[in-house]
Amino acid sequence: MAKIAWLIRNAIGHVRRFRHDQGGTMAMFAGLAAIPIIFSVGAGVDYSTANMAKAKLDAIADAAALSAVDHNTISSTAASAQTTATNVFNAEAANIKNVTVNSPTVTVTDSATGRTAVVSYTATKPNLFMGLVGIPTTTITGSSTAQAGLSININFYLLLDNSPSMNIAATTAGIQTMVANTSAQGGCAFACHESNPSADNLGNPGGEDNYTLAKNLGVVTRMENLASATQSLMSTAASTEGANGSQYEMAIYTFNNSGLNTIQSLTSNLTNAQAAAANINVLEVYDNNWLTRTNDNNDTDTDFESAMSQVNGIMSEPGLGTPNSTPQEVLFIVSDGVDDEVSSSCSQDLDGNRCQQPFDTSWCTTVKNRGIQIAVLYTEYLPLPTNSWYNDWIAPFQNQISPDMESCASPGMFFSVTTDGDITAAMQTLFQQAIATARLTK
Repeated sequence: MAKIAWLIRNAIGHVRRFRHDQGGTMAMFAGLAAIPIIFSVGAGVDYSTANMAKAKLDAIADAAALSAVDHNTISSTAASAQTTATNVFNAEAANIKNVTVNSPTVTVTDSATGRTAVVSYTATKPNLFMGLVGIPTTTITGSSTAQAGLSININFYLLLDNSPSMNIAATTAGIQTMVANTSAQGGCAFACHESNPSADNLGNPGGEDNYTLAKNLGVVTRMENLASATQSLMSTAASTEGANGSQYEMAIYTFNNSGLNTIQSLTSNLTNAQAAAANINVLEVYDNNWLTRTNDNNDTDTDFESAMSQVNGIMSEPGLGTPNSTPQEVLFIVSDGVDDEVSSSCSQDLDGNRCQQPFDTSWCTTVKNRGIQIAVLYTEYLPLPTNSWYNDWIAPFQNQISPDMESCASPGMFFSVTTDGDITAAMQTLFQQAIATARLTK
């Protein structure tokens, strides 16, 4: 029995020792299982530090892209802005430790809608743990895009109709006043300017012309409003270009019987242009039918086609208008839309080939095909149903005048002003529309 007990105790001892040996095996298994866990944690550390480096590089790329479109560089060339952005990125990236950063790819593009800057980069960061398993580095990439509107430089050419029909009284009350005070003429709402009014027996006090009569009666004419509206426009252009960093140059012409009369040649000095606009006035003729004492032109005092031909020759080829490029061009026409000229091809021959008809808009097409925008302010040709001349020669095409003027204009750049309308407000509206449209034309 003693021997059996000894055998049992001895067997139990072996079992216990075996169990202890099995405990060492579990420790080995635990050690082996810890290896991938340790590398996973290490990979997480490498990934985290790479992400931290990327966040810093993304911020640097943002700063570089913005530097190409900020107020300091927006007026410079795209190439200059590209250099600025590259320098900003490289200077800041050099401060990041343990990361090799390649020189960025910087693209700066200018268009009529603005400037776009794209900064892309690549970098490599050494791995602390992943290198032990054959992945020595992590590649980091990123990009940033910044956009801003460019200042747009525009040359404006104002083509203002100053023929006698444009000098009608500007308001209904003014028209009534003129009609009431010109009974000897059958009632005339036009303040025609004549140097020899006595030849026409106008019946005005002291033999004065209707131009002087209107002034003496305190009647404001459409041409006076046009002159003040043009002066106001020069002031608006000056303040606008100062606010948006653009440059606007202005040229002012009037047109009548034989084409252009230069009020102000193209200039960037808008103060001078504003002063010159005070000289805008209606055409002065000698007397009825006579342009001068020796030129019996039968009152053919509005030649739109000649004016358009001449101004087309003056306007240069338009560009994008972006900094350091050729300015955009805008032709600004103000007229009542009725031709009065000598023409053998006229649809109606009034007297000696005298032609009154709506403007021929073919020159408008020519100008627009060059990429030049046309803004048109139509000052309505006032219907005069009590006037026999109007009824015979103008009334038949009255309804065609406005559509033809609108067809001359570029899309969205037509405005009409009737009697009692505000020419100043209309010109301001067209100017703002021209600026907005200029950013979308190229």
